[in-house]
Amino acid sequence: MIIGILKESQNGERRVALSPLITQKLVDKGFEIFVEERAGVNSMYTDSDYKEAGASIASREKVFETAQVLVKINPFDEEDLSLVQKRHILMSQLYHKSSPELIKAISEKGATAFSMDAMPRISRAQDMDVLSSQNNLAGYKAVILGAYEMTKIFPLMMTAAGTITPSRVLIFGVGVAGLQAIATAKRLGAVVEATDIRTETKEQAESLGAKFISVDNTGEASEGGYATEASEDYKKRQKEAVNESLFKADLVITTANVPGRKAPLLITEEQVKQMKNGAVIVDLAAAQGGNCEVSKLNETVVVNGVKVIGTKISPESVSTNASELYAKNMYNFITHLTEDLNFKWDLEEEITDETLIVQDGVQRKN
Repeated sequence: MIIGILKESQNGERRVALSPLITQKLVDKGFEIFVEERAGVNSMYTDSDYKEAGASIASREKVFETAQVLVKINPFDEEDLSLVQKRHILMSQLYHKSSPELIKAISEKGATAFSMDAMPRISRAQDMDVLSSQNNLAGYKAVILGAYEMTKIFPLMMTAAGTITPSRVLIFGVGVAGLQAIATAKRLGAVVEATDIRTETKEQAESLGAKFISVDNTGEASEGGYATEASEDYKKRQKEAVNESLFKADLVITTANVPGRKAPLLITEEQVKQMKNGAVIVDLAAAQGGNCEVSKLNETVVVNGVKVIGTKISPESVSTNASELYAKNMYNFITHLTEDLNFKWDLEEEITDETLIVQDGVQRKN
């Protein structure tokens, strides 16, 4: 089986799907690897690193022509699809629930596609869960970004000139990104509060030192370990519960996403206008419409002295670590799906069933 590693073409993307270390592990198992020229350069992996790992370096066209399995991080774009053939097996984050045109295009090519973001949240799949591995880094980076943009420091500091009080950090969403944000902000000395629709996250947030803002979620639910979209009644009650903390916060980090849907609106423009002058909001859900009403993807918007930074949960700025983790997820996934260098195609097995979106041009999941 020949695996092709493609260079990411999305604007601002610095990661690569397989690292040289994981490439060598796959080569040792008998897989043949072709790597697109300079695919790993932005993650500090050179072509010679891949050669030393046993891979062949080739042009983009040659990788498509030679490989059976094509791996990426971001969805295959129009340029990629022009080179896709019926025999190809595609592996990337496809976001199939919100990208029907992409799935249709892959189907029309007669190809097969696995979506890494469709990984079920079960214990057996934890070491293949790219959303968790990448969001973990995103939560860390959100705090570092916020610290850079703030005009205050995080910790309590006693000086001869007086005492500096600690900054207050509020985090919406206690998933993987939120938990890492809590841990990072707490380590830096901030007073941290957090809230989430899933009451089961209260213990996790408190174990990391955050105060959990509870909102009665009777009638609300989570699905497969992910938060579902909240009702209007819940949103109203949450708004009332968090306003006091929101208006005192120096840094707010929002991480709430609902798979396949627009991100829930958690902070309105009216609320932003009532926040402290100089406060910072880092909206990690900006790519899905944003948790803050005034967020704009890849832009910083200032409203009444509050700086709102719209970004996405994709830690390109720590691309070396992000690529390492994604590569390990991919290695575990590939070895799970294959036996004796061939796909097992066990459609009764949950991981295969959930992630296999298109098979030989036939769409399996909506």
